[in-house]
Amino acid sequence: MDSAERRARYAAFKAKDARFDGRFFVGVSSTGIYCRPVCPARLPKEENCTFYETAAAAEQAGYRPCLMCRPELAPGAAPIDAAPALARQAARLLEENCGSEGSLEEYAQRLGCSDRHLRRAFAAAFQVSPVQYLQTCRLLLAKNLLTDTNLTVLEVALAAGFGSLRRFNDLFKSRYRLSPTALRRKASSAKAVDGEITLHLGYRPPYQWATLLDFLAGRAIPGVEAVRGNVYLRTVWVASGERRLYGLLRVEHCPQKNALAVTVSTALLPALPQILARVRHVFDLYGCPDAVAETLSAMNTIAPGLFVPGTRLPGCFEPFEMATRAVLGQQITVKAATTLAGRFAAAFGKPLETGVEGLTRAFPAASDVAALDGDIENRFGPLGITRSRARTIAALAQGMASGELDFTPGLSPEAEIKKLRAIPGVGGWTAHYLAMRALGWADAFPHTDYGVKKALAPLSEAEILKTAEAWRPWRAYATINLWNSLSNT
Repeated sequence: MDSAERRARYAAFKAKDARFDGRFFVGVSSTGIYCRPVCPARLPKEENCTFYETAAAAEQAGYRPCLMCRPELAPGAAPIDAAPALARQAARLLEENCGSEGSLEEYAQRLGCSDRHLRRAFAAAFQVSPVQYLQTCRLLLAKNLLTDTNLTVLEVALAAGFGSLRRFNDLFKSRYRLSPTALRRKASSAKAVDGEITLHLGYRPPYQWATLLDFLAGRAIPGVEAVRGNVYLRTVWVASGERRLYGLLRVEHCPQKNALAVTVSTALLPALPQILARVRHVFDLYGCPDAVAETLSAMNTIAPGLFVPGTRLPGCFEPFEMATRAVLGQQITVKAATTLAGRFAAAFGKPLETGVEGLTRAFPAASDVAALDGDIENRFGPLGITRSRARTIAALAQGMASGELDFTPGLSPEAEIKKLRAIPGVGGWTAHYLAMRALGWADAFPHTDYGVKKALAPLSEAEILKTAEAWRPWRAYATINLWNSLSNT
């Protein structure tokens, strides 16, 4: 790191600039701890500061996490951060699967490279090995659980992906110079709620929570999702080994902390890293609003207020659910598509007792639909689903159940769009909509969308595409702003 970059990072640290939160960490030699750029503690001298790309790199250098700013709450790596794409994708996979026993060879295969090449690319980008990064993910998740919940130390160790309590205790003590029980004594007492836990996930401000919540509310699948007041709720299923776990998820905004409060059923603990990763995706907590604004603020020359800083790209919790919803939404209103999706969930989803009025079903998995007996068109027809859309949904279910279609956020969107376009009934709009919301592709652009054309009237499709070239690589964010502009008017 040259002196100019070092000075710039220290200036951001001095200013407590939230735009850089999670994009680097600061090791302080005089205290032996590492901090987020927004740490409220007394500012150390510049000569005592060393800057690291990741928390894992700071820990490998011998620093332990700050108990005041809590590095485990920092937002994840933004899409525009400097690490090469392969390393970023691998980091996302490791974060999501830190509670499982997946091997590096399996992750490399999913990313289309050898495990040797993945290790080399990862070390070049983050200055740590994938295994070291994975260990830090597990330790920081455990620290979050110890601080914010009343789970036992054994439950924390298992939820964070440690196979044994002894291994967890040894690694925690060696890295943090503190035992898990000692950390719990230092932390404020957690508020215990039977059957659920609450954790916090950070974001980089500004964050247009109300706009995002309105978007999700308008598309909430009856029986599966709901928005009540300022809270998003949904039923959840997630695979954990050979079984499925079912439960309830609740997400609330904590603007004073620049974070979301995420409450999950304790039944989902074995898959907690997956749940948290999906929440980050749904609510775009990896987003970097200053970089988006730098490019898209020019949209306001078309119409004042067309671009609103802090607008987020809504993701999805489960790809097959989103794919079904997208197909059902072809050429009909959002409300009509939501009604059809609710019927679909009621017919094929698993009944659940959630204790929340109106949340009664878990949406069916792709494998459930792929395994349905009989003529699929006759199964779907009584729900009001046309024969062509029934065949498309069945093809998507087969592709996703077999693994031929992979909607892991961060993986090659162009390759998945090509596969999607090969499925009868999946056109450019559907493919790009899924790339936006399921894959989280920031540059997806469904230019044929009715709302996009209405917001940019009287431009033709060719003129819209030409205009949108200036919005790369954030055209998906531009699309959300265009849709929101219609709601606002």
